[in-house]
Amino acid sequence: PIPHVFAIIAVILIFIGAFWAGLNWRSMPYAWEKTNTSTSSNAEQNDNQSISTGVLTPTQSGTDVTPTTAVNENTQNDVIDSIIANMDLQEKIGQMFIVSFTGTNVSADLITLVQDYHVGGVILFSENIQDDKQLLALLNGIKALNEGNKLPILISTDQEGGRISRLPSRATKFPSNLIIGKKNSATLSYQIGSILGTEMKAYGFNMDFAPVLDVVTNPQNTVIGDRSFGSNPNLVSTLGVATMKGISSSGVIPVVKHFPGHGDTSVDSHQELPVSNATLPQLRSFELLPFEKAIQNGASVVMVAHIKFPNVDPSGLPASLSEVFISDILRNELGFSGVVITDDLHMEAITKHYSVGDAAIKAVQAGADVVLVCHSLDEQEQAINALVNAVKTGQISEERINESIKRIAMLKQHYDLTDEPSSIAAVLSEVGTDEHADVADEASVAP
Repeated sequence: PIPHVFAIIAVILIFIGAFWAGLNWRSMPYAWEKTNTSTSSNAEQNDNQSISTGVLTPTQSGTDVTPTTAVNENTQNDVIDSIIANMDLQEKIGQMFIVSFTGTNVSADLITLVQDYHVGGVILFSENIQDDKQLLALLNGIKALNEGNKLPILISTDQEGGRISRLPSRATKFPSNLIIGKKNSATLSYQIGSILGTEMKAYGFNMDFAPVLDVVTNPQNTVIGDRSFGSNPNLVSTLGVATMKGISSSGVIPVVKHFPGHGDTSVDSHQELPVSNATLPQLRSFELLPFEKAIQNGASVVMVAHIKFPNVDPSGLPASLSEVFISDILRNELGFSGVVITDDLHMEAITKHYSVGDAAIKAVQAGADVVLVCHSLDEQEQAINALVNAVKTGQISEERINESIKRIAMLKQHYDLTDEPSSIAAVLSEVGTDEHADVADEASVAP
């Protein structure tokens, strides 16, 4: 009968539509409600209240992004599961890498990393950034390169404020976190985070490796130093969470770092592997407190440091490669269910002791979702190929890889990331404004 024919055709069309949506989640017709991204007094008061009471409103989750009622959680999971089912192994492994590159333009190496290796993200350093127009063209070019990949690309940098600031000269200049810490104002820190995120997003960034949650207690610690809010873990918790929420309110993903705490070391992990003799009870009562508070307030991404804690993990592995720290402490004890990323595997804390390929394998076996590899295309290719081979030879199961891919895809979907280009109009209207300068002036005045 004709009605049966129509019914069969309808079912086929539905199946084709679902399959096509799975190929690329950006084609899925869903929307997201985003909270107010301004630095208005109401937003600041709400944030300050949530920190002081420990109670969050629905719009004050760590990501400040809430799906509309039209798209329920099951539908989101179905879309993500469909994406994963339609990715080959190379695409999955690529998503687990954030890489750097040389130069200020889209280069042949960058094309290789994005289009051939399908990397999930890139990180920019000062050497990649010249001015507004150059940065805008570069980031738009990276997004265009990613057009054929199944997930939008993470575009990140370290925009902490103070001496670690990457954006062009137009961007608002803030004092160090140590100076901001002396103000001891969650409201001010929220405003600063919101401005950092807003200005990053205007250029086209969608991830900020900030805030620093290290509690600095060693006066010889130069790698962290004034990047920390201070030596009191409660102060660092309060201001760090406020900054995290401010960044998130702009639609930029904050990355809290450097778990489980880099503030009590004297060795720079860029040059050698630091060793801390802290015990787990000591970490729980001090260094871990800001991370615990950030997780309770919805942290989306945690960066793990290259530090060895022999009294906690007798294997001798640094935290970034340690199942004890990533799976047992961060995930099981602290309850973190978001994305775990390593610090740069190109740092000498790693390269003096491991090959980059071996380190990448150990990091994923330990529970890391994303591996950061900077400054060397050869090492980036080695690390990616090592992970692919580890899966093919059974060292790592593809189910384990799928766990990380799902977390990465959920993060990108949660923040409604796209590869849409940014405009110079957004930069001119949202970066380095008088309002932002007023907040920076307030932060710079001694309490």
